[in-house]
Amino acid sequence: MSSIALVGNPNTGKTSLFNTLTTSYEYVGNWSGVTVEKKIGNLKNGAGKLIDLPGIYSLHPLSRDEGVAAQYLIEESPEALINIVDASQLERNLLLTLQLLEYGKPTVLGLNMIDVANARGIHINQTILQSRLGVTVLPLIARTGKGSVQMLSILEESSAIPAVKFKLNYGEVVERAISSIEKELRSIKDLPNHRWVALQLLEQNPVILQFLKSRIDVTGLLNICESCQSELQIKKLALTLPQWIRSNRMEYIRNICVEVLDTTAQKPHNLTERLDSVLTHRFWGLPLFIFFMYALFKTTFDWVGGPLSDIVDGLISGPISDGTNSLLQTIGASGFTHALIVDGIIGGVGGVLVFVPQIFILFLIISFLEDSGYMARVCLLMDSTMERMGLNGKAFIPFIIGFGCNVPAIMAARSIEQPKDRMLTTLLMPLMSCSARLPVYALFAVVFFPEQQAFAVLSMYVMGIVFALILCKVFSKYLFKNESSVFIIELPPYRMPQIKTLSRSTWEKGKGFLRKAGTIILAGSAIIWFMSYAGPGGFDVEMDHSYLAKFGGMIAPLLEPLGFGTWQAGSTLVPGFLAKEVVVSTMNIIYHAPDTAGLENQISQVFTPLSAISFMAFILLYIPCLATVGVIKKETASWKWTFFSIGYSLALAYIVSFVIFQGGRLLGWS
Repeated sequence: MSSIALVGNPNTGKTSLFNTLTTSYEYVGNWSGVTVEKKIGNLKNGAGKLIDLPGIYSLHPLSRDEGVAAQYLIEESPEALINIVDASQLERNLLLTLQLLEYGKPTVLGLNMIDVANARGIHINQTILQSRLGVTVLPLIARTGKGSVQMLSILEESSAIPAVKFKLNYGEVVERAISSIEKELRSIKDLPNHRWVALQLLEQNPVILQFLKSRIDVTGLLNICESCQSELQIKKLALTLPQWIRSNRMEYIRNICVEVLDTTAQKPHNLTERLDSVLTHRFWGLPLFIFFMYALFKTTFDWVGGPLSDIVDGLISGPISDGTNSLLQTIGASGFTHALIVDGIIGGVGGVLVFVPQIFILFLIISFLEDSGYMARVCLLMDSTMERMGLNGKAFIPFIIGFGCNVPAIMAARSIEQPKDRMLTTLLMPLMSCSARLPVYALFAVVFFPEQQAFAVLSMYVMGIVFALILCKVFSKYLFKNESSVFIIELPPYRMPQIKTLSRSTWEKGKGFLRKAGTIILAGSAIIWFMSYAGPGGFDVEMDHSYLAKFGGMIAPLLEPLGFGTWQAGSTLVPGFLAKEVVVSTMNIIYHAPDTAGLENQISQVFTPLSAISFMAFILLYIPCLATVGVIKKETASWKWTFFSIGYSLALAYIVSFVIFQGGRLLGWS
């Protein structure tokens, strides 16, 4: 089966095209850095596999995810390439195109966002572009699927796509060096186009150099590169070798654009520029973002999400619970089985599923903001603040993704160029309020802050961001000294998200929560119920004499200064390490609540508003879940940093909750 690589600049619509051409679905966002590793899918026509490589501006990698593309091309050599370019930014995109044409594989140029280009008054002569580059050029609108049928038809016989014979002359000095390097490479088997490898070596591509080092002694190759650089200096050209190669490519690109681009009807101020004048305003931009976030949480918890959660709660505590009771009585189930299913499984899992509508509404609105292009502007707005704290604005993208789940957010940090920024983002990511913590916030907010639910939950999200920025400053100063940070981000055009894209994106974000409900939370609820059902005295014991009570009682004294020093509270925190959602399911089992209203009533008798805030803060900050710990270990490749992330977050949670509760008591709060 043939393999076809999908390559292009960030935010050109690669992943949208990938989803259209294959039977799989990948995360789509209107910002750069969405694809952080190669993704593989089967083409719908069965013609082969399509590999979606991370968005790159050049084959010379600046970040870990960009290195994936260069490594794939040198090591795996696909049968054909699809180079997708943004028609409204043709000149910038063609720099990568020329490097791919030099790779020599059969290539199709996907001219995407042709509608955006036309709306801006930019028109491209497809015939001339096709003639100058020597490849098939196909206009596309990837997010609507326009042109995908034609693309599948072309790919059906990838062997029929003509090989590229593109060759750009780089001048006598460089051409001589290329020929010398090509001779040295003849001894290496399974290399792609030798001229392409030679050019990448002259450009000092670290991925290509590392690959060659694993095969041969590269001393001779490096001597050729140094000799070539010296000759350029002798000719008094104030350019390094990579700069010389790039300047030749850019000159060729400018000549092409003069021929193929008609910008006579280009509009001086488009919609994106007009919106940016308000949304990225130096004074109004950040207050507008805060207002949008408040409206997001108001919609999630008050206007829409709250009533929908009440309906789900009524279904679970009513027809589902009553129906299960009747069925178990009819079939003569034992008391143990009856209690396990009704009190353990339905009570535990159902207590979490009540919050599904709120979680999906939150994801829907976030997906809208992402796909509209607004989130990239938020990174720009946050850059000055984050720079003062030791990070750059690009790190804010993984932080936003972390509102859904910390695991993909940490993986998204691969798109950050600087190792220091990447490590800091990874270590601080667990402070972002993922969807697993949301049921805890929502439960306590409705009990103790019924009139200010949205504000109470939003404050937890803000608290996580604030502590992340503070610790970022501390870590930057003491752990990552003398390491600079560079901020480069592309602002995509604003666009109205499509219903299909929004629904799929929301589902992809939310289905992980449902998957946990059917696996980790289900298993956790059964285990927690059994620990509450059994004790040293046997089975069906009083809850206060159960194994769960004894286990929680061991932790309770440590939690006393935080305002929730009961065995019940202690029992919820440890299983929360598996998944934070288990905290609510454990409470449902411990308090034996028939429905959410019953659980809320029990909590109101055990906690006070002050201890509730302390508990919510502890849930926000204490150790990451097991899956997050695993991905931190994978991304940092260090147990030292993994244990550091666990240790600092636990210490921070204890200190913050202590200050909240004890400080509140000193001020006379209850």
